[in-house]
Amino acid sequence: MKGILSIQSHVVYGHAGNSSAVFPLQRMGFEVWPLHTVQFSNHTQYKQGWTGKAFPATELIDLVKGINNIDQLKNCEAVLTGYQGSADQCLAIIDTVKTVKQQNPNAIYICDPVMGDPEKGCIVADGISEYLINDVMPLADVIVPNQFELSQFVGMTINTLDDAVKACQHALTLGPKMVLVKHLHSLSADKFSMMLATKDGCYLAQRPHLAFDNQPVGVGDLISSLFTGGLLKGWSAEQAFEHAHNACYAVLKETHRRGEWELQTIAAQDEIVAPTEIFPITEIK
Repeated sequence: MKGILSIQSHVVYGHAGNSSAVFPLQRMGFEVWPLHTVQFSNHTQYKQGWTGKAFPATELIDLVKGINNIDQLKNCEAVLTGYQGSADQCLAIIDTVKTVKQQNPNAIYICDPVMGDPEKGCIVADGISEYLINDVMPLADVIVPNQFELSQFVGMTINTLDDAVKACQHALTLGPKMVLVKHLHSLSADKFSMMLATKDGCYLAQRPHLAFDNQPVGVGDLISSLFTGGLLKGWSAEQAFEHAHNACYAVLKETHRRGEWELQTIAAQDEIVAPTEIFPITEIK
């Protein structure tokens, strides 16, 4: 039984982290092995707060060891990581990726480098951003940063399309083979923009910007999972990128239609497999 090891946060209520990433991958036909870095009652943007805790890094290592003990890491096709609850967990991620690749050299590592972003109200523990930038992201085959996280990784300010292209190209020299920028907020006020960069070129995807009273959380986790699924299906990076873009929009559109804050991944599940609205990507010359 081949699977995807998804090491991310988990919320009991709603959709963020593994609670956003696991079902779309399952709906695309994959076995997913969710490993939770934290367990919270709900995502952290609720004004009422949240309850829960981060798990010790030793628990992550122990659980991976258990999977290895039953000789199943050889069947791990990909490691997908998102929100980390401590700096020590970043070290556990590095250890896990190396162990998986020892057992299956063909396994790929997709890293969604969730960092603290004061403008978004996203807070991570001390040391996480530094480990991500210096140790975790260079180890990844694919990184899925937002504009802020990409700028931190490459040490460049991004204000224009040209800036974004240069930043992606620089990121490709630091270890990753693909860069999917899950949100470029500087490019357009009325369109949501994403970018893909590989050795073959850079591609832009844009879709209508949907205005929410409260911006949904877990969108990046959804994008990372959809892109991972596309790659493992054997699609080209461009095909996987376009599908992730269109399927994510479909989920957001259903969420907007229902006037909800939490992503409506269950209601939009058929669109995850076959989106009905297509926004073709364009190559940036």
